[in-house]
Amino acid sequence: MSSVNTAIQLITREQAEQGATAKGSTCSPALAKGPWDYDLAEALAGIPAYGPGASSADVAPAATPRQGQLPEEYKLASDAELGERILAAKAALGDRAVILGHFYQRDEVIQYADFVGDSFQLANAALTRPDAEAIVFCGVHFMAETADILSAPEQAVILPNLAAGCSMADMADADSVAECWEQLEEIFGTEPDAEGRVPVLPVTYMNSSAALKAFCGEHGGIVCTSSNARTVLEWAFQRAQRVLFFPDQHLGRNTAKALGVPLEQMPMWNPRRELGGNDAQALLDSRVILWHGFCSVHKRFNVGQIEKARKDFPGVQVIVHPECPMEVVDAADSAGSTDFIKKAIAAATEPTTFAIGTEINMVNRLAAEYPQHTIFCLDPVICPCSTMYRIHPGYLAWVLEELVAGRVVNRITVAESVQDHARTALERMLAARP
Repeated sequence: MSSVNTAIQLITREQAEQGATAKGSTCSPALAKGPWDYDLAEALAGIPAYGPGASSADVAPAATPRQGQLPEEYKLASDAELGERILAAKAALGDRAVILGHFYQRDEVIQYADFVGDSFQLANAALTRPDAEAIVFCGVHFMAETADILSAPEQAVILPNLAAGCSMADMADADSVAECWEQLEEIFGTEPDAEGRVPVLPVTYMNSSAALKAFCGEHGGIVCTSSNARTVLEWAFQRAQRVLFFPDQHLGRNTAKALGVPLEQMPMWNPRRELGGNDAQALLDSRVILWHGFCSVHKRFNVGQIEKARKDFPGVQVIVHPECPMEVVDAADSAGSTDFIKKAIAAATEPTTFAIGTEINMVNRLAAEYPQHTIFCLDPVICPCSTMYRIHPGYLAWVLEELVAGRVVNRITVAESVQDHARTALERMLAARP
């Protein structure tokens, strides 16, 4: 099976040659270009953007990191040449460097990873290499921050392309959350109830900045992943009357609903509106206050896609990620983290048809890894994570060869003052095991 990048290149070429008669579709022909074209466009415009793909319509904050220009030799190198240079650099570095590759990363990069997994699995994987001088994180910005928090101070965490951010993580910033918190304290007060539960506790999804993890750590809160969100909410409800959950509304809603929290007790907080767009009574009656954030990759999935999959493939097993809208999760056979999806397919003993609702690179890779099954993405349009796609073998070759030369580029460093509180929230998450 060809990679997602190869498919995009073929589709784009066919669309240019055949127009409407071309087979297959992608959400943007610009995906076929090198990510350095987006780096240059941002530099010329002076405005950051997430680039083509699922998050192309999301507005990037002015402070979004930007990538400088990749040296020309890496832009012009062929795939084969880049591969040779990456392997040579890896061999020269040996145990001094470890490469982490997220499930959603393109195959052309994943093939060089020492570890493949979700964001927290990879941060933990880095801990198994304490002697590595450099941790090269082929993921997005918040993942590299988490790795820096959990790794040793002398280890350098490197993000091959600084523009590989996360639009969902950017939908909740420290200032907006702090302002929300002040308004909630005015309504709820700060005194615990007769059972010792505080009025509200902050919970942030792993897909958030280090600053927000630190906010949670400082205010008695906790971090969750998609695999332990239920356990974390149960932990929070033991300590608080209600939870402020950010940045992903869908994970928060789906998890709380599964715990029996009524939808009317889950108001949405829109940071651009007074009291988040709510009245005080709705907030007082709440159990979970959901932040107005979402993943643009998982927002693309809908019930119509599931209905079509069931019609075209009777008996199909539909598995979706809990970042999908509630209606999609309700219509699926099961929902769970990227690791849950992978394990569900691995556990199938008989040839099965799976329709998967998560990022296309992971789905494509699962289809290649388990050829005895029929595995396809619910979304028929090839539209990868915009920011994850900003990492290309050219950037990986560049940062590795710089390390060989004794230079560290694109280092991600979290301030010590932020690290302390963020680490506290992460440690609470580790202790809250499913």
